[in-house]
Amino acid sequence: MNTSTMRLMIATAALAVVAGTASAQTLKAEIPMSFRANGKLMPPGSYEVREDAGHVYIQVRHIDSRRSALLGTELKSDAPKTWREGGNPMLSFVCAGESCTLTRLWNGNDSFTYNFRAPKPPATDLDAQQTRVVTLAMIRIH
Repeated sequence: MNTSTMRLMIATAALAVVAGTASAQTLKAEIPMSFRANGKLMPPGSYEVREDAGHVYIQVRHIDSRRSALLGTELKSDAPKTWREGGNPMLSFVCAGESCTLTRLWNGNDSFTYNFRAPKPPATDLDAQQTRVVTLAMIRIH
């Protein structure tokens, strides 16, 4: 076997290893309330949450209606210790009154969470001044 052939085989094997570790991850979540994701109103129901291989965006897709929202992954923070100890992928929403917004996602593997911006409620809305955080676990499907 000549040197060029050997180099090509090694490069092909290395590429296969990199492609395998950089594959996308798909999670499933049951979300019981309507919510906003990147400004888009999403209905309650079953969702697939897909993290692209390059960690550039997250796709949140309602399984029944196939409606989806894309979220950028540029904002990150440390994953809460309780989430890391539990080991389950998590979603977190900030709810003001009946209006909820997806604000955080942890994929269950990394040391960080992805953070998403939420609109500030109007100062005159009394329900909006009383906020709560809703946290839901997800399951891995791929």
